[in-house]
Amino acid sequence: MKKILLVLLMGLLLSFLFAKSSFFWVEDVPWDDGKALIIKANVPADTVYLQKALEDGSWQTLYAGKGINLEYTDSELNPDLEYRYRLLVPRPTFGDSISFKAIAKPIEQWFYLHKLSYLLILLAVSFAIVYYVQKARKGKDYYIRRINGLDSIDESIGRATEKGKPILFVPGIGDLDDIQTISSLTILSHLAHKAAEYDTEIIVPCRFSMVLSASREVVKEAYIKAGKPDAYNQDRIFYLTDDQFGYVAGIDGIMVREQPAANFFLGSFYAESLILAETGFSTGAIQTAGTAQASQLPFFVVSCDYTLIGEELFAASAYLSRDPQQLGSLKGHDFGKLLVILLIVAGVIAEMSNWHWFKAFFEGAQ
Repeated sequence: MKKILLVLLMGLLLSFLFAKSSFFWVEDVPWDDGKALIIKANVPADTVYLQKALEDGSWQTLYAGKGINLEYTDSELNPDLEYRYRLLVPRPTFGDSISFKAIAKPIEQWFYLHKLSYLLILLAVSFAIVYYVQKARKGKDYYIRRINGLDSIDESIGRATEKGKPILFVPGIGDLDDIQTISSLTILSHLAHKAAEYDTEIIVPCRFSMVLSASREVVKEAYIKAGKPDAYNQDRIFYLTDDQFGYVAGIDGIMVREQPAANFFLGSFYAESLILAETGFSTGAIQTAGTAQASQLPFFVVSCDYTLIGEELFAASAYLSRDPQQLGSLKGHDFGKLLVILLIVAGVIAEMSNWHWFKAFFEGAQ
């Protein structure tokens, strides 16, 4: 009989402990960067206090309110460190509180599941770029819409030839690691080839030494392709200064002294864009500008004759060079834009149809 009572007593004790732990528990947020824990409680009380233990031994209150279906996320934690929490349930009748305690530590995962949508889009666009590049290398000729700003190249060179004045080409203020500078040099190659055919002098002031070396090689190769290597003058492709506004002041002086018939501002530009464009406008030159810096486009639009807006700078580079890698990359990015448009349309339709899972899938990547 005593053994039976002992077993029953142990069973009641275990069930009590199990029931008590089911009132309050802490879980690691799955598939995250290990900086958050989810604290859950289900206590039938109008007022409970959720607290976290601090390093000095005190308790910080995180939540005060109802205990039914309580779910609180504690973020900005350190991975692999243990955190102690407790839930206080006041008992006004007895003048004390029932305390539930729990210990847990956040764990950093190898893969963040909430960014899965980003991964899928990235893989789709990357695959498209590789596919189109390979097709272009095999001889596939992709159609690229003619950009109006490119028409200004022949017009500008023709005007400079008629006036007997040089052409000024500014490859931006970025270094050679800037993709805008690389696209600018591709356009410079085509421009220099045309200038060599028409025996028109071209001036290229550079801000960085690497851009200077690349510009000289690009122009020299263009003159060789045009069959006029002796007409190439490397002294007209020169270094000014690394200082941003010192570089701009030097270019302004060139425009005032040399009075070029055509100015090209293609590349990365910032606060100096309006200074350059206004000075060129005052000399009466025909001007073509292009940059991917959206904040500088309005200044070029109002003060230049032609403007390559944003991605048109890269499209112009691919259009003129017909380089398979640039063509394939351009087509791959167009595929990415189309994919995003289709996802937006699908998201609108899903929300109108009350299918919120589609929105929730992409919201997790934010």
